[in-house]
Amino acid sequence: MPPTLVIARADFASPALREFLQAHLDDMEPTAPPESRHALDLAALQAPHVRLWTARDGETIVGTAALAALEEPGHEELKSMRTDPARRGEGIAAALLEFVLGDARERGVERVSLETGSMAFFAPARRLYARAGFVESSPFGSYTDDPNSAFLTLAL
Repeated sequence: MPPTLVIARADFASPALREFLQAHLDDMEPTAPPESRHALDLAALQAPHVRLWTARDGETIVGTAALAALEEPGHEELKSMRTDPARRGEGIAAALLEFVLGDARERGVERVSLETGSMAFFAPARRLYARAGFVESSPFGSYTDDPNSAFLTLAL
């Protein structure tokens, strides 16, 4: 992890955040058909039940992660995990994941689940989650079985 990395709640007024999140959506577009893409846009990330953080190195956003409360009390979904492609492999995603899971634990969340792609493009993400203790699970919330999706969960 870069020693200058700072993780903090997102500033939704930031043009840099809008650009970073749009790049995330653009990255996801060629990976699966529209019905299999579940990344949240800027408006959805501002919903009251969502908490979004940015990882910055100096003034530059290098990563994002969010937690969204699900209808089941004590269960949240990890969303919008992204590291700047030029900065992958530096430990930024691992630092973000550790940070948001710490936030969830502090708030008494009992389980965090996620949906990610099942394709090779998402293999590094699945490895990151496995190292953090996530295990395969069935679809949760409003998700249904989808060959393009992998579902993972972690009891806190």
